[in-house]
Amino acid sequence: MALEGDGMTPNLTEARWRKSTRSNGSGACVDVGIAPSAAGVRDTKLGEDTPTLTFTRSQWDSFLDAIKSDRLGD
Repeated sequence: MALEGDGMTPNLTEARWRKSTRSNGSGACVDVGIAPSAAGVRDTKLGEDTPTLTFTRSQWDSFLDAIKSDRLGD
């Protein structure tokens, strides 16, 4: 897995970002970025200063599997 310079953060430099289909068009959107070794989620209302929540691909895939199989609690 490729990591950023700190050796801890998954590398999203090659991520392909897309807007959530639930975004309402007001500029306050959630983007998901998928890269070969990582995934990221960001809220775009802060523009360039928006922080990104990063996951390894394994973590992201486990999260998606849990959603699809309805294993997330209320």
